[in-house]
Amino acid sequence: MALYALASAKGSPGTTVTGMALATIWPTDPVLADLDPSGGDLAWWCRTPDGDPIDTERGLVSLGASVRRGAHEVALEEHLQEISGGVRVLAGLRSAAQVAGLGAAWGQLPAVFSGFADDVLVDCGRVVPGSATLPLLHKADAVLFVVRPTVEGVAHLRDRLATLRDQVDLGGLEGAPVAVACVTSYRDTRSGPDLQQLLDSEGINATVLGVVAEDRKTADALRGAGFARSSRSLLIRSAAEVAGRLIDLAQSRFAPAQ
Repeated sequence: MALYALASAKGSPGTTVTGMALATIWPTDPVLADLDPSGGDLAWWCRTPDGDPIDTERGLVSLGASVRRGAHEVALEEHLQEISGGVRVLAGLRSAAQVAGLGAAWGQLPAVFSGFADDVLVDCGRVVPGSATLPLLHKADAVLFVVRPTVEGVAHLRDRLATLRDQVDLGGLEGAPVAVACVTSYRDTRSGPDLQQLLDSEGINATVLGVVAEDRKTADALRGAGFARSSRSLLIRSAAEVAGRLIDLAQSRFAPAQ
């Protein structure tokens, strides 16, 4: 099992759609967990295999309650729901007002996920200093930041990565390795290398993995039906490339030194 955290530095660059695309083509049978403290989207976008809305009370809310009760062994499986396409999800909070209700449970979630048999992809949403999801970023096997390669998007990413490096050693010797994916046209061959050059010049240890292609038709299908596999979709094909590189990055962290 491995824990992968997905995050953004500002706004809505497409982190949740990227997470859904990754879960769709992940080489194993992953769980997609919606842990966005501002209120997640999976509960509203996804449907059960029968086409019904998923249960918003079964997910992070019920998992947090189990953790707070001090259950000796919290079974993550009991809080998951299978949705259209066969992917298992952990439904997120309905609103930011529920964040405080989880309390200390936020700090226990990495241990819950690490005890699970399958890979877990965690959508942390926008991450700022003091975010409730910082323990997850610190304990993840790899962290993927999703960014639109605009001037402001890159500026916020650079500043956020520098701050998190100091707060939780993100990208450092004791912290999780950091990856970046650019949400842009699949024809955009410059944004990735340019961003890598900028991060390197700033001394920020992060690897730009490539592009998650802007593909409105497939993104709308993911939002409307949950998950739809299509090997010819630009979004899904680009996500498959990013997934392979992200897995390699996480595994290289534990590779023996030569």
